[in-house]
Amino acid sequence: MRLGIVSDIHGNAIALERAIEKMGDIDRLACLGDAIDQYRFSNEVVGLLKERDALTIWGNHEEMFFSPLHPRARSAEWIEPNLLEWLRTRPRRLDLDIGGQHILLTHATGWSDSYDYVFPHSPDFARFGECDSDMVLYGHTHHPVQCRVQDIVVINPGSVGHGRLVDDSILLSCALLDTDSGEAEILDFCLADG
Repeated sequence: MRLGIVSDIHGNAIALERAIEKMGDIDRLACLGDAIDQYRFSNEVVGLLKERDALTIWGNHEEMFFSPLHPRARSAEWIEPNLLEWLRTRPRRLDLDIGGQHILLTHATGWSDSYDYVFPHSPDFARFGECDSDMVLYGHTHHPVQCRVQDIVVINPGSVGHGRLVDDSILLSCALLDTDSGEAEILDFCLADG
């Protein structure tokens, strides 16, 4: 299966559309959380994810948006109720079996429900090797990663919505994964790309 992976969209519908275009022909789309901002819903982003039947999980922004602290954010009259309900019912993580591969979709870590920032230079990064999965897909850091930790393929697609500065350009990113081979590719792009 050719899986397109996005994360940390933060309500940027234009960037999500560009990422989907950049990925080309995919069998399924996965969103690793933070599709919205913690104080603002995006009908456009959630509508695209729902329309594509994307494997979508919550990140810390959904956690805050749907918390008891933010009822006003959820009650805006322009929010489409069916999209609000669809996002509200997404899980916090997904364990999937695809083509004989066990794949974990998580927003931050594979070993807890915390939202710790785990970068490749972090001492905890090696803990991805302890996960009971063949592949771990995570987001949260906005830092793309494609590597193996012990025998586990670890992929972070970076951020579709909030880019990183590289050589005077703001780069956004997404990823492609061939679940049969375990081969992955990080796709960097700018909104100004043709």
